[in-house]
Amino acid sequence: MKVLNKVIVVTGAGGGIGRELVRQLLEKGARVAAIIHKSGLEETKSLATVYGDKISIHMANIANRDDVEKLPEEIIAIHGCIDGIINNAGILQHFRSVNDLNYEQIQKVIDVNFYGTLYMCKSFLPYLLERPEAYITNVSSMGGFLPVPLQSIYTASKAAVKMLTEGLHLELRDTNVGVTVVFPGGVDTNLVRNSGINADGVQSHSYKLLSANAAAAIIIKGMENKKYRVLAGNDAKIMDFLYRLNPKKATDIIAKKIKTL
Repeated sequence: MKVLNKVIVVTGAGGGIGRELVRQLLEKGARVAAIIHKSGLEETKSLATVYGDKISIHMANIANRDDVEKLPEEIIAIHGCIDGIINNAGILQHFRSVNDLNYEQIQKVIDVNFYGTLYMCKSFLPYLLERPEAYITNVSSMGGFLPVPLQSIYTASKAAVKMLTEGLHLELRDTNVGVTVVFPGGVDTNLVRNSGINADGVQSHSYKLLSANAAAAIIIKGMENKKYRVLAGNDAKIMDFLYRLNPKKATDIIAKKIKTL
């Protein structure tokens, strides 16, 4: 679905990939409803000085179903319709084993990554089905198809996003609503740096983190080309191939890679 003159909703718009998605969508002629929870409000608001009423900003916690269910009518009141959603918002866990995480930490990751995506899809889908053409893009992760050491809850939540998205694609295949699932590898954002991983060590390693700018461009291109699945970053592409070829070997490789960072 080409984004020109379309109304696109972006979650996690306060920073990283989300803010880049908003900026690039606006540059391509879309109208954008940017969903922000806590941080990044001022930076995202600065886009309004350039793009005016083509962008609206909405404060919501996507892990809260009541917050999400209010969004469609709020956005339609401003933009007149909704043509697509990009469910980009997500959180990492600190690099800890399941045994060392408490249930509150576990619940937070599941609520944001999986239930947040589910609430968005279910709340916006009735409105998308009314459009001549519409789109859902859900951002999973390389961890959605490959286990990552000390990220078991995060990867479980992203695997759930993968299966939800692929299921929606199947359910909506005879409708006007297209569906894409995205699997980014390592992306240089505050989420990665705040997770406890040494991002400087990654950058000096045999591969570099994908920039948020590049990741956003790949996601938008995947949506515009109606891709079933999108692998963002060389690490995601390589590990996807290796995991299909030999899951055990791929798991050993990612374990060694993380251990050296």
